[in-house]
Amino acid sequence: MSLKNKLFSTAAVALALGFVTVSGSAQTTETTPQGEKKMERKAGKFGKGMRGAHGMRGMRAMRGGIFRGIELNDTQKQQINAIRESNKLDPSIREEMRSIMQARRAGTITEDQKARAQVLREQQKQHMENVRMQMESILTPEQKQQIEAKRAERQQRMEQRLQQMKERREKRAAEKAATAN
Repeated sequence: MSLKNKLFSTAAVALALGFVTVSGSAQTTETTPQGEKKMERKAGKFGKGMRGAHGMRGMRAMRGGIFRGIELNDTQKQQINAIRESNKLDPSIREEMRSIMQARRAGTITEDQKARAQVLREQQKQHMENVRMQMESILTPEQKQQIEAKRAERQQRMEQRLQQMKERREKRAAEKAATAN
């Protein structure tokens, strides 16, 4: 096969692939009831507005993880949404933390920046605790028991994972020592 034929074949395949990709992406899809249910599950018990509101790891639990599987009435949902809205993180603090983290990655972090990061972490920890207490205050005793049971389960799973990681680390160290001898 000549070079000219190879180039022509490659160009034809690329053109056909591009056509299939463009025509496939241009088609519209209908939302099925099953797809809608999947979206509702993804959104959690509070609706689609709960996702991505804070961008903080700790708030994930407040966005649905801790309340997932717990039936809240409409009033409770509204109260939780109001608590969330009134406790949004200040964007300037997020930017300050981002700049400190970039300095740390670059190796140019100063002692003042380290101290400021520690202060911000402590403030955020206290803020998160206050938000958690506000949210839990609107729950019924049964709902609080369900949450405590979920926390205990999560703690047990975490301890199991840590134990497994420790065992794997020890196993790798033993294998490394055995191959070194």
